[in-house]
Amino acid sequence: MTVKDPIVIDAIINGEKIKTEKQAPRENPTHPDEVVGYAPLNTREETIRAIDAAYDAFPAWAKTSIDERIERMKKAIQKIKDATPEIAELLTREHGKPLYDSNGEIGVSLMWMEFACENAKEVLKGEIHESELGKTIIARDAIGVVAAITPWNYPISLSTIKIAPALLAGNTMVLKPSPLAPLAVSKIVEIVANEFPKGVLNLVHGEADVGVELTSNPKIAKIAFTGGTNTAKHIIKAAADTIKHMTLELGGNDAAIVLEDFNVNDERAMRRLVISNFLTAGQICMIAKRVYVHRSIYDEFVEKYIEAANKWIRVGDPFSDDVTIGPVNNMKQVEFVQSLIDDAERKGAKVIKLGKVLDKELYEKGYFMQPTVVLGADYKDPIVVEEQFGPTVPILPFEDDKHAIELANDSIYGLTSSVWGDEEHALKVAKHIQAGTTMINTAAVQGLDVRFPFGGVKQSGMGREYGKDGLLIYTDTHVINMPKNLDLPYIPE
Repeated sequence: MTVKDPIVIDAIINGEKIKTEKQAPRENPTHPDEVVGYAPLNTREETIRAIDAAYDAFPAWAKTSIDERIERMKKAIQKIKDATPEIAELLTREHGKPLYDSNGEIGVSLMWMEFACENAKEVLKGEIHESELGKTIIARDAIGVVAAITPWNYPISLSTIKIAPALLAGNTMVLKPSPLAPLAVSKIVEIVANEFPKGVLNLVHGEADVGVELTSNPKIAKIAFTGGTNTAKHIIKAAADTIKHMTLELGGNDAAIVLEDFNVNDERAMRRLVISNFLTAGQICMIAKRVYVHRSIYDEFVEKYIEAANKWIRVGDPFSDDVTIGPVNNMKQVEFVQSLIDDAERKGAKVIKLGKVLDKELYEKGYFMQPTVVLGADYKDPIVVEEQFGPTVPILPFEDDKHAIELANDSIYGLTSSVWGDEEHALKVAKHIQAGTTMINTAAVQGLDVRFPFGGVKQSGMGREYGKDGLLIYTDTHVINMPKNLDLPYIPE
């Protein structure tokens, strides 16, 4: 890919592009000496202006018809489709994920936005109940101004998952992307914002002071956040004084359980497992981050797993058609993942490199990590109990179903999980796992279905996105009662 001149992203406040004095560069993880673009560093005052714009736009927008909201969103969807090649290329340059992965992220985003448009009218229309006791209306009212704070690993899909339902439900929004992948998502936000009235969708970038304002400002009615559990704790504290609505999709240390009846010679299933560990270089909240295998098949499984991984994993230039895994997004993440691997190795675990590095010279220059499997780690080692969020995975044995369930549930997290083996057996085990989603014989993005709710239990979050729940969570339930008998029961004369 040829080096291009850096692009410059602006904030969007009340329908206008706002230039800032300070800007933050975003480098290319494949070629860290290349600046892909610059994102603004907005001030707290500019953030307040964006919140005020959304607040002022809310009353009129909440009164618009659902048909108008859907029509505007559909126009935005078409423009995103038209711009997909350009935006996917930009995402790959700033993020590091291979081009096929960037196109896939935009594809999932469009799939969800279309689902939201197709179902919004029916889901948001409310209910009417009539009987001999009277009439009750259950309305789905817009909440107000939504502050959306999104991460770097899937910046487009984890922004559109919030934008589409929030705006379709009649809310307005101020969105803040991660500074580690701010460019492509800003292009998406700009496309959507241009199809809606001024102030309905606003975009700001910045550092901690911007996030503090978004989570504490009394005009913010709801916070929609995807990111780390520790950050979420600060958000909850900041929002406490004004008791805001919250949707939090947080960290996960997702377990994959491989039962004794799993067919280790099923090459397609083994490939799905490998992909569920290493897609996007392991930087997915719902990736399978620890694999537990029944002891009776453990040795054979490991052999076949390494064989499948060596076939699929090809590390290199994310614009190459031959490459399946690009660089890690940033050096801080590389250092964290490597520290977990080094710790496990010091304690006696065996670390095996997987796949091929296609361009050694490029590999040395960028934020690359060759994927690894870790064998012989202790169940309590950091590489097992912490969310690695990178291209490494521990594989550990278990004795029986009860042991596997105990190991899977021994975590502060509960986002997704997977069970591999005979479907009926796997389903029995799956019912005992503490997770928001459990997949059978698949995992991670391969098993995602935008038609159904997604979210975590325990410290993996609260609330659900995707599915009809993902629309309803951006509404307040308003019950209007009209009883026929207006007297209170059991009141003495």
